[in-house]
Amino acid sequence: MTTATLAIDSRNQLGEGILWCDRARALWWVDITGARLWRHHPGSGDARSWPMPQPLACIALTDSGRLLLGLAKGLHLTDIDMTTPPVDGSTLSLQPLAEIEADNSHTRLNDGRADRFGGFVFGTKNERGDAAKTGAFYRWHPQHGLHALALPGAWIPNSIGFSPDGRTMYFCDSPERRILYCDYDERGAASSPRLFATIDAPGEPDGCTVDAEGHPWSAQWAAGRVVRYRPDGTIERIVSVPVENPSCCALADDALYITSAREGMSEAALSQSPQAGGVFVAALERAFGLPESRVAL
Repeated sequence: MTTATLAIDSRNQLGEGILWCDRARALWWVDITGARLWRHHPGSGDARSWPMPQPLACIALTDSGRLLLGLAKGLHLTDIDMTTPPVDGSTLSLQPLAEIEADNSHTRLNDGRADRFGGFVFGTKNERGDAAKTGAFYRWHPQHGLHALALPGAWIPNSIGFSPDGRTMYFCDSPERRILYCDYDERGAASSPRLFATIDAPGEPDGCTVDAEGHPWSAQWAAGRVVRYRPDGTIERIVSVPVENPSCCALADDALYITSAREGMSEAALSQSPQAGGVFVAALERAFGLPESRVAL
């Protein structure tokens, strides 16, 4: 078992959605309830953030180098000058792309990821706390617009990831403590959902990424670990994280980066785990990752 160590002491309330931009050699992630977008360059150690007008649930890279932002109730596009260091506290210009469930005040966006065909797949989460599966999975594409995927409703949709060829989609409803997968095609049609893996320890599946060998890496909330699964659903390895709530992971060259959260922890718990909410890193024996998929914008 490998153990991750603290890389960025970001102290996010709900760090999530981390991804690696191979062009800029930078990590991007979100603090959902802290309503901030984060960027970190491992080469220089520079870490910066921008405030958001709503909870920021998920992000995606685009072909043009801009960022797609999944705010609580809609998708937006922003253009960040990668050559000029940002000033902390500065705001970003947001271009609206699509409203999401605007008539439902009890849901917000949650996990999301670009597919292999230029679209963006994401879920909406039931915020009422009553465990009702009122959330749904959607795909938005610049040419084809928004449509709901033919997948079961969810309370807390998570674990969205795609096989290297894009033909398999992974997903979950976190409280069910199992990861599912389904067939997926270039039109954004999801079909034949079935069981991939059941979590074998206390905790829930949260964010995931899929590597070049088709192995999903699953950050597991309340379990303090990231699990690499083989394509047949068996465990290949476990990476231990020294905080209770790892939330998402990204592969960058020969390193695994992992976001985490402080949300819901008592003062006593935080005093015992002051690194909670940070971004952690584990060294790997080789490079596993695929270049992150990009939305066709």
